[in-house]
Amino acid sequence: MREELPRQLGLLDAVAVLVGTLIGSGIFIAPILVARALPSGPAILAVWAFAGVLSFFGALAYGELGAMMPATGGQYIYLRESFGPLWAFLFGWTHFLVVFSAAIAWLAISFADYLSYFAPLSPVASKTVAVALIAAVTTVNYRGAVAGAAAQKTFTLLKISGLMVLVASAFVAPAARATAVPAPAPLQQYGVALIACLVAYDGWSGVSFLAGEIKNPQRNVPLALALGLAICVVVYTLANAAYLHVLGAGGIAATERLGSLVAEKTMGPAGGLFVTLTILVSIAGAANGMTLAAPRMSFAQSRDGLLLRLFGAVHPRFRSPSRAVLAFGAWSSLLALTGTYDSLASLAMLAAWLFYGMTVAGVFVLRRKRPDLPRPYRMWGYPVTPLLFAAAAAAFVFNTVVARPGPALAAGLLIAAGVPAYRYWNRRRA
Repeated sequence: MREELPRQLGLLDAVAVLVGTLIGSGIFIAPILVARALPSGPAILAVWAFAGVLSFFGALAYGELGAMMPATGGQYIYLRESFGPLWAFLFGWTHFLVVFSAAIAWLAISFADYLSYFAPLSPVASKTVAVALIAAVTTVNYRGAVAGAAAQKTFTLLKISGLMVLVASAFVAPAARATAVPAPAPLQQYGVALIACLVAYDGWSGVSFLAGEIKNPQRNVPLALALGLAICVVVYTLANAAYLHVLGAGGIAATERLGSLVAEKTMGPAGGLFVTLTILVSIAGAANGMTLAAPRMSFAQSRDGLLLRLFGAVHPRFRSPSRAVLAFGAWSSLLALTGTYDSLASLAMLAAWLFYGMTVAGVFVLRRKRPDLPRPYRMWGYPVTPLLFAAAAAAFVFNTVVARPGPALAAGLLIAAGVPAYRYWNRRRA
C-alpha cells in the first residue's frame, strides 16, 4: 500500500492558509489600478464588494467539491473527475510550469524590492534575497504540513494585525478634502476595475490542495473556504475605505506607493517603516502559503502515474511530499533568477482563470455524472451562484484574449504542448 499524507491540519490552519496566501502586496497595488479606472469612491467600494462576492461563489463551489472528494491535490482531483485525466494533467502542467511557480518567483522578487527600503540592493543582491526567501519557505514546508501551517498562522496574524493598525490610524486621521462628484465612468472601466479586483482576490483555491491533510474535511474544507474568503472581503473593504478616507479616489490614483503614503499621513515619519514591514510579512506569508499548497498538486499527479514517481514520495520523518516541495522551490528559484516570471504574469492569470471556470463548471457536470456521490455540503444558490462565477471567469479569459493576444496565444500554446506530454505519461503509465 502506498503511504498517504496524514490528516494533521485543523480549521484554523486551513483558514490561515487561505487568508495568508490571498492577502499579499496586492492590497497596496490593486487599489491604485481600480481608482484609475473608477474616480468615484462609492463605485470603487462597490466593485471591490462585487469581486469579493463573485470569489465567494467560487469558494462555495470548491467547498462542495472538496467535501465530496477530500483528497490531496484538490482542484486537480476535481478536474479529473469532471472532465477526465487529460484536463487534469493540463491543469497540473500549466500550474507547475507557470502559474504557481511564477507567482512565487514574483513574490520573492517583490520581497527583495521592498527590503531595499532599508538598504539599497544591487541586482545580484536582489536576486540573492529572492532565492533566499524561496529557500526559506521551501525548507519550512519540506519539514511537513504542520510546520508550514504554523509559519502560516504566524505570518497571517502579523499581517492582519499590521493592516488593522493602518486602517484604524486612517480613520482617526482627517478626511481627504471633498471634491466635485465625478461623472459616471464608462461601463468598460468597470470591467477593467473588476479584473484588477479579481486578481487581488486570487489565491483562495490553495486550500483545496490540502484537503487530504485536513481533519474532518467534509466540514472543515467548505467552512475554511467560506470563513477565509469572508475575512479577506472584510479586510479588503476596510482597507479601501481607509485609503479613500485619507486620500480620496484622486489621491489613490495619483500615487505609486499607496501604503507608504497613507501610513506617512496617519503615523508620521515612522509610517513608511511600519507599512514596509507589514508588506514584507504579507509577501512572505503568501509565498509560504503557495509553497505549502502547490506541491500537493504534483503529488496527486504523480500518484496517478502522470508525473515522475519521485514526486509522489512521502518523507519518512516529516510526512511531507518532500521531493515535490523541492521541485517547486527549484523551479521558482530559476524563474526568479532569470526574470522570466515577469513575462509569464499575463499568461499565468489567463491559464489560472480558465481552470477556475472549468472547476466551478464541474459542479454541474458531477451533479449529472455522479449523482450517487455523497455531498456533505451542497453549495448555496445553485445553479445561479456557480453560473455567475463561471460567466465571470469566461469574461476574464475573453477580455485577456482580446486585450493581450500575445500572452493569450502563448498560454494556448503552453496548454497545447501539454497534450503530447500527457500522451507520453499515459503510455508510460499503461
